[in-house]
Amino acid sequence: MASSPPTRPLPKPLAAISLLAIAALLALLFGHWLAPDPLALDRSIIQGLRAWGGPAWLPGVAVDLTALGGSTVVTLVVVLVAGFLLMQRLWLTALALVLATSTGGQMVWLIKRTIGRARPDLVPHLVDVSNASFPSGHATNSAIVYLTLAALAAQVVRDRPTRRYLFGAAILLTGAIGSSRVYLGVHWPSDVLAGWSFGTLWALGWWWLTARMRATIGGER
Repeated sequence: MASSPPTRPLPKPLAAISLLAIAALLALLFGHWLAPDPLALDRSIIQGLRAWGGPAWLPGVAVDLTALGGSTVVTLVVVLVAGFLLMQRLWLTALALVLATSTGGQMVWLIKRTIGRARPDLVPHLVDVSNASFPSGHATNSAIVYLTLAALAAQVVRDRPTRRYLFGAAILLTGAIGSSRVYLGVHWPSDVLAGWSFGTLWALGWWWLTARMRATIGGER
């Protein structure tokens, strides 16, 4: 990887999913205020998924996927990638990655404590959970970590197909992790949707901040 010009525009994948994130947050807010039963759709989705069940291998796959959004795995990913960035002398990108993911995790904890939504109890949970439900920590943290990685990489990777691949992989991984939380019965779908939206906008914010800092210092190396 090499330092890129400071004028690189906002990546189209990040712009598109950021618009979707804003639309999703607005839908959640209006749904909560206007719907007579805000959790009616959430209940239908959870009960429908459990009634369907899927193939015999799906629960095990869901457990494996959900672990990719857990604190241990995402912390390990951040540490390993930050170390690689430092070896490449991409100091700003490494610092931005660590700050974005650590502060994002603290924000998720604060929001959970403030809202205090209970976990769904419609079906037996297929994994153990303990803290509050909204937003989904796994969905939020996976979006914060994997999308921020793709967003920051878009500033230092010159090859367009590689940037598109990184965004595609980050979106696919984040989507699979969040969906697994609903399938396992431990989150309302709106928890996951809010987590995806927050994490996406968090990644957008750090892309913008890092781009401004890179332009100010005239590169990174």
